[in-house]
Amino acid sequence: MPTESASCSTARQAKQKRKSHSLSIRRTNSSEQERTGLPRDMLEGQDSKLPSSVRSTLLELFGQIEREFENLYIENLELRREIDTLNERLAAEGQAIDGAELSKGQLKTKASHSTSQLSQKLKTTYKASTSKIVSSFKTTTSRAACQLVKEYIGHRDGIWDVSVARTQPVVLGTASADHTALLWSIETGKCLVKYAGHVGSVNSIKFHPSEQLALTASGDQTAHIWRYAVQLPTPQPVADTSQISGEDEVECSDKDEPDLDGDVSSDCPTIRVPLTSLKSHQGVVIAADWLVGGKQAVTASWDRTANLYDVETSELVHSLTGHDQELTHCCTHPTQRLVVTSSRDTTFRLWDFRDPSIHSVNVFQGHTDTVTSAVFTVGDNVVSGSDDRTVKVWDLKNMRSPIATIRTDSAINRINVCVGQKIIALPHDNRQVRLFDMSGVRLARLPRSSRQGHRRMVCCSAWSEDHPVCNLFTCGFDRQAIGWNINIPALLQEK
Repeated sequence: MPTESASCSTARQAKQKRKSHSLSIRRTNSSEQERTGLPRDMLEGQDSKLPSSVRSTLLELFGQIEREFENLYIENLELRREIDTLNERLAAEGQAIDGAELSKGQLKTKASHSTSQLSQKLKTTYKASTSKIVSSFKTTTSRAACQLVKEYIGHRDGIWDVSVARTQPVVLGTASADHTALLWSIETGKCLVKYAGHVGSVNSIKFHPSEQLALTASGDQTAHIWRYAVQLPTPQPVADTSQISGEDEVECSDKDEPDLDGDVSSDCPTIRVPLTSLKSHQGVVIAADWLVGGKQAVTASWDRTANLYDVETSELVHSLTGHDQELTHCCTHPTQRLVVTSSRDTTFRLWDFRDPSIHSVNVFQGHTDTVTSAVFTVGDNVVSGSDDRTVKVWDLKNMRSPIATIRTDSAINRINVCVGQKIIALPHDNRQVRLFDMSGVRLARLPRSSRQGHRRMVCCSAWSEDHPVCNLFTCGFDRQAIGWNINIPALLQEK
């Protein structure tokens, strides 16, 4: 080693100063475990009230943490060697420049600048490593609280919308770009009814609040009301998917998707003629919903209008105009005669039909891109999602600014709120589904890997709070719908 120069001394002092303000990380090796008398096999053999599966998970997690810190420790050693090497090189260069020795101040400044760069690299490496550890904890929590239960595969094109019946028997409905809507047994995943009355993409499906009626909106510029009758099959044991890891996300191509060449809906009853056809729009009908009581229905269209119809007579009651661009969604309040419409003009509008003589409208401006959906919650709140990658929670009594804003990394599609627990499900363009509470705190991300989850854009989500098997459903352009079991108490406790 060369003789220690002033630059080396300065660098070492700076290094000691940084060390006093940094996290001390020490590798725990097997010899230290032997000195403490607590080797892993003894820990595994100790009596505990924890279930064996939980103990195994904890041991695995602590093993991962140890490996992460070992890697970090090794990286720290390498960086320290780089610092020493750099200091030596700088000292040598200082003696050779112009044949004269650099002043102590110049050399100190140069060494300080270089070591500060390496210090920043060290901090970045530490943050990345610890972030990975924290992410591992979050993923494990999400995987334990959010489990895939059933996949509903049978459509031949992307699925735009998913909905759960509000009457017995409780079935799942999906609306697809393949011009059909399918009804499914939630427990078995079997197709029960196929509706083939539209001649365009079926863009949404909603169930009547008290009867076995379905309302579908289509690209053929109509909305159809049709009656269904189903008999649920005997439930089969649900496959255990809890062991499928959701940690590693894998880019999937078309060849990774399920084999959907066979039409599983071909042998189920098919309905081809609606009870009622609602025809007044001059463009694609993108969404439709029932008003409270089920005697009226509202539709939203690309012709920039929303229409209110009388279900029994099919007559147009009101045409709701005012949006400057195509509508993207419409939603009705569960207990009041209120309608909210969303549009590509970056706004959503609240239409009030509670007073028959006055039909007021309020405009909500807060997004900077297309509002993809806006939905009601219990009370006086509306939640809106947008292509600007944000979700906003609004108080109907104060329209000037949202009471909460959720910022994400991808455009948001048709959101849905678990009314009882006030949890928002956000389906994203980037194939993720995230859960937030009404104050904007993230609760979980649904597991997704090469073996489970959606492989393309997730278009819609729907809660079914009282169902014992699945309480959240998602659908996407990978032609499948998925039923999830969300352990809501565990999520809220983790928060």
